[in-house]
Amino acid sequence: MEILPYPHPALRWKSKPILEINDDLRRVVAEMFELMYAAKGIGLAANQVGLPYRLFILNLSADPEVKDEEIVFINPDILKRKGSTEGEEGCLSFPGMYGQVKRAAKVDIEAFDLKGECFEYSLDELAARAVQHESDHLDGVLFIDRMTETARRELDPVIGDFETQFRRWQAEGRFGSDEVLKRELLSLEPKSPEKKTK
Repeated sequence: MEILPYPHPALRWKSKPILEINDDLRRVVAEMFELMYAAKGIGLAANQVGLPYRLFILNLSADPEVKDEEIVFINPDILKRKGSTEGEEGCLSFPGMYGQVKRAAKVDIEAFDLKGECFEYSLDELAARAVQHESDHLDGVLFIDRMTETARRELDPVIGDFETQFRRWQAEGRFGSDEVLKRELLSLEPKSPEKKTK
């Protein structure tokens, strides 16, 4: 498992709801936390590691020692957004790149934890921003899509560099073609037992 760089097709994939919480999923979550801490991040969505699941993790402290700040959001749903605020954001799939993004100032979010229990939070400030950023990932929306026009224009050359580098990696065989990667994502989507072909 690795954090995928832009423009890997997984980052534009609309993730599917998780149907079962099991040991495999718990292992995925543990590995995601390790990757996120190694990259000095505060949040990570499943499709950033190539898994088309509606799941993201947060630890606003970015400190692996502060376990009680770790939150797992399974099948999250933002119920309410209030107000508007602008602030700087980065993304682990765009290492070293930051830009101004407008978000709701406050959000109410509902999700399930790893025990399958439903919870709801009312969040503001950094927590609200992080939850909106990660929720967007699950719909294939990136922070560059939400940037102010000025910020986006300034960063276009950097975004172009990410694209060039990724295409180079594909040519070198580090990543498959977009078509191959999309087929892989499709095969990984959660499927309910009754939909299995006989």
